[in-house]
Amino acid sequence: MVRSMTGYGRGEYMANECHFVVEIKSVNHRYNDISIKLPRFMNGMEDAIRKRIMKEIARGKTDVYITFETFSVDNVIVKVNEPLAMAYIEKLHELEQKFDVSSQNTLDLVARFADVITVEKTEGQEDILWKILLPALEQAISKFVEMREKEGTALVNDILNKREQIQKMLETIKQRCPFVVNEYKEKLQNRIKELLSTVEIDEQRIAMETALFADRSCIDEEVTRLESHIVQLKDILQKGGQIGRKLDFLVQEMNREVNTIASKANDIEITGVTIEMKSEIEKIREQIQNIE
Repeated sequence: MVRSMTGYGRGEYMANECHFVVEIKSVNHRYNDISIKLPRFMNGMEDAIRKRIMKEIARGKTDVYITFETFSVDNVIVKVNEPLAMAYIEKLHELEQKFDVSSQNTLDLVARFADVITVEKTEGQEDILWKILLPALEQAISKFVEMREKEGTALVNDILNKREQIQKMLETIKQRCPFVVNEYKEKLQNRIKELLSTVEIDEQRIAMETALFADRSCIDEEVTRLESHIVQLKDILQKGGQIGRKLDFLVQEMNREVNTIASKANDIEITGVTIEMKSEIEKIREQIQNIE
């Protein structure tokens, strides 16, 4: 199964008067970057949460948000750092006097400052909280993965359609190739006749020039390699898994072969086809950036 790096999942669970909500969202990224935001008293669970998520994610910029509510005073301890609060109040009063302003909500403002009011779990609560958090986490992961797989399937279908277009263009180039050398030979003969109408044409010399042109403009190897890359593209997509980096490299090789064909063929029709091929390859490359 191919997965997109874009996804979203939400899960929630409530038990023992505790309520957890877990939200996971991700966008494309070169590496596996997971950021977890959770209540401070749950910091000890962060490593377990990260390891569980990493089992499902190989690449992407992933943000995890965990919120917690409790409806029982027995589950948490609220602490107030009174010396810190007093220091904040004194400084606020100094600012009021200095700038001749007054505030009616000093206490409310102080309570918002970091570390003035902290929430801690009661002793022995970590195992209980983890068991309540886990169902919400699993639900969020399940929906998150489902969305990434759904978008991954859409990406694969789009890339395969573009691959078919490239294959048809390559067939056009293959059909055109045999005519390029013959047309060059005719053009060369006609040009010599125009310039040297009274001089007998040296057919051996014409044959030599035609052979040199055929050698310079031969694109058989490039066509064969490009055809192989097109087959590999389909095989990799059908195999699935973590294929983003592999596809990125393959598309670079496809683009290189098309550029070489355009430069060597020396034919306006083939050049026109290669321009269309490069456009389709670029579209594929953009889609691949979203594949895990």
